[in-house]
Amino acid sequence: MKNPNGHEIIQLFEQFSPKSLAMEGDKIGLQVGRLNKKVDRVMIALDVLEEVIDEAIEKNVQLIIAHHPIIFRPLKNVLTDTTQGRMVEKLLKHDIAVYAAHTNLDVAKGGVNDLLATALELQEPEVLVPTFDTKLKKLVVFVPASHAEEIRNVLGKAGAGFIGNYSHCTFSTSGTGRFLPGENTNPFVGQPGQLEAVDEIRIETIIPEPLLKKAITAMIKAHPYEEVAYDVYPTENKGEVLGLGRIGKVSEMTLGEFAEKVKTALDVERVRVVGDLASKVRKVAVLGGDGNKYFMNAKFKGADVYVTGDIYYHTAHDAMMQGLNMIDPGHNVEKVMKKGLTAALQKMCREEGYEVEIFPSEVNTDPFQFI
Repeated sequence: MKNPNGHEIIQLFEQFSPKSLAMEGDKIGLQVGRLNKKVDRVMIALDVLEEVIDEAIEKNVQLIIAHHPIIFRPLKNVLTDTTQGRMVEKLLKHDIAVYAAHTNLDVAKGGVNDLLATALELQEPEVLVPTFDTKLKKLVVFVPASHAEEIRNVLGKAGAGFIGNYSHCTFSTSGTGRFLPGENTNPFVGQPGQLEAVDEIRIETIIPEPLLKKAITAMIKAHPYEEVAYDVYPTENKGEVLGLGRIGKVSEMTLGEFAEKVKTALDVERVRVVGDLASKVRKVAVLGGDGNKYFMNAKFKGADVYVTGDIYYHTAHDAMMQGLNMIDPGHNVEKVMKKGLTAALQKMCREEGYEVEIFPSEVNTDPFQFI
């Protein structure tokens, strides 16, 4: 096991939630501190409030990965007699870095909106608002027959070869590889200075561009040759469509019954409901955070109810006129990302051989109370 530094953890995390998925202008990435240090403890948080920072200090955390940026609007100054200035001061004094993954984590497969869809038990969920078409690359590598199966498995584990619901998809052809090892080489096959011919397998597969670097690194590590011959080709194939929100089906129930389900599934005391509580619900759209401007996407895709936070008064009226029911469980339900991301990052670190403790923040950052 290896004790990783901050850069290694974030590089791993960005394979799960690439920055390229973020909406234009979003404030993401490293916001406070540094990553060029060893990291033993990582805390996952929804918001970075002073109470969360105090929790991180108490638990000897070196890195906070948060959904909501601690710095969303540009700072004109850092005054340590203000709450925000004091927060920055505490982070710097205790060498705690803060990394924000906002809309990229909303969009990411397995991110906030997938976690919400899972909590609400949506069947056959699809993207509600497409924002990103994944580019695909074709990766081709030449390997001696003795190691072909190992390389296929390594590529599949790294995320290559996924076509629809099929994984580990590759195509192989046999041929002869020729090479002349130089004087200072240590070839797997042959001798320096002698032209060599080897029975090799050409393995080709498809891979999403964000996973290409990971796959190549894993492939080179497993390959027996000192110098690995491989090619990367652009393709016109359409990759997976990613985006904001999810829409899917549920077992038929009334709007009132589904509102109760939302309360239980998303762990909230109250919800605001727009629509007839006796109306039937079969198709559900959900979008974490403030999804006001996307309610017509839910309507156009046939949703009976749209679950999102921070619903405006006039948006509710507009939805009523369109015949769309709405449920507002609040913005804070995005807290599902704390446990969800903790589990995902723990799994990635285990597979990478990283010795690091990852856990969710226990602080309740919901600013609202119901009385």
